[in-house]
Amino acid sequence: MSQLKQDIYGRIGVSRVINAAGRMTMLGASHLADEVAEAMAEAGRGYVRLSDLNDRAGQLIAGYTGAEAACVTTGAAAGIALMVAACVAGADPAAVELLPEVDHGRRDILIQIGHLVSFGAPVAQMVRIAGGRPVSVGWANGVRRDHLDSAIGPATAAFLYVQSHHTVHHGMLPLSACLELCRAKGVPVIVDAAAEEEFGLYIGMGVDLVAYSGGKAFGGPTSGFVAGRRELVAACRAHERGIGRPMKVGKEQVVGLLVALERYARRDAAEAASELARHQRIVAAIANGLRDAPGVRVEIIHDEAGRQIVRAAVHVGPERAAALAKFLSEGDPPILLRGHHATEGFLAVDPRPIDDNDAHLIVERIRRWTSS
Repeated sequence: MSQLKQDIYGRIGVSRVINAAGRMTMLGASHLADEVAEAMAEAGRGYVRLSDLNDRAGQLIAGYTGAEAACVTTGAAAGIALMVAACVAGADPAAVELLPEVDHGRRDILIQIGHLVSFGAPVAQMVRIAGGRPVSVGWANGVRRDHLDSAIGPATAAFLYVQSHHTVHHGMLPLSACLELCRAKGVPVIVDAAAEEEFGLYIGMGVDLVAYSGGKAFGGPTSGFVAGRRELVAACRAHERGIGRPMKVGKEQVVGLLVALERYARRDAAEAASELARHQRIVAAIANGLRDAPGVRVEIIHDEAGRQIVRAAVHVGPERAAALAKFLSEGDPPILLRGHHATEGFLAVDPRPIDDNDAHLIVERIRRWTSS
């Protein structure tokens, strides 16, 4: 790593952090591979018709996902808004210019109540931006098939399924059941798959549209894409002249995303296994390093959303987890652990963004806290 890359944040007066929380938007998502960063720099030094670049990007991404068509977005949140806009207003230029106002009643976006979450902003707000009206389905402790079936009516524009660690998993209907019920009544199914790793899975299941983040599992810059049925993707593109204008994607983002997806697609099983082994090694180093630390218990856990991710859960108790997180975040450099389960008494170390040196520093800092 060059001195420039090491010091750029310090040069502009902000602290570099050790990100042990995961590929999270608030921490800049991915660490860009040199190949991706260099491609973005090259793209930034030239000109291109953005319409040509976006058309070609859609063709390439459709090929990776197995979809009829695709388009680049600024991220998965923008993808939700554009998917909803496509289902509510279609591609009609007059309707595109009206949003978020809608001149018809078919604007309900059905969402299981356990999926009405905030990922840093409310999912429901992404729906409203696009002229949709979020309508919750079922109860917090369970959604039945008849809940969804009876919620579908003349005002229904689409059903939104959110695949995320943020959502409630217990008691919600699986996507397969939602697809079956919605298909029977001709309701489009759109999916937020922001941090998911398999970009052909949901298209293969038959969803109408799916939105991904490009800057999380795929290792791209801050970006995303929508893939799905040709006419609905065309409607998403139409909204680039409407609500999508503030979400426009630069040439550097498009090129960086394409190179990242190309790298991801060419990974073979051996590379994926090697990366998983690296993660397991780091998690084991954390566990071994804290084995005899007073008041600390380390457990190896798996991702709650079902992805192939292992983490080290550092148990210190509900009354102490917030204090540990504060101590780590106020150090030099700040260390950010995954705090989704702090109220349950543990913080988690996500090994994907860190290396062996970071792991040793995390252990040292936690041991210092236990002895203070």
